[in-house]
Amino acid sequence: MPRIAFYPGSFDPITNGHLDVVRNSAPLCDRLVVAIGVHPGKKPLFSTEERLKMLHDVCGPVAAEAGCVLEAVTYDDLAVTAARRHGATIMVRGLRDGTDLDYEMQLAGMNGTMAPEVQTIFLPASPAVRPITATLVRQIAGMGGDVSAFVPPQVAAQLKAKFA
Repeated sequence: MPRIAFYPGSFDPITNGHLDVVRNSAPLCDRLVVAIGVHPGKKPLFSTEERLKMLHDVCGPVAAEAGCVLEAVTYDDLAVTAARRHGATIMVRGLRDGTDLDYEMQLAGMNGTMAPEVQTIFLPASPAVRPITATLVRQIAGMGGDVSAFVPPQVAAQLKAKFA
């Protein structure tokens, strides 16, 4: 039976922190489903199509190097429901600090009650990516700052073009 992991997020944009989670989770599974949550009340910087393409371009090679198949999808319901739909038995969550841990433990507990067959695993962020958030990246890029230390090169180029 293949090991399928589900990694949900907004990925707006994909950061080196997201890539760190992919790099660390890909060896743990046969298929990694990276899933963009689509919520009608939110207005992302990048379209769903742009984010899906970035996921394939940036994360696909990293997963392939680990012998894992990457699938980029969207979902508009509960993450745990989407994980089930994709056959995942693992929910991947990255942790930057203790604040993340507190929040993620609550989610894991609720998800575990709703879908006990989907086990949440926490992956600690590598020290170099701990301070990175997509929100801060958007703010820095929007004010003309250099985000090249926080995102993959192709994402930095897309941010520069978006705010040109």
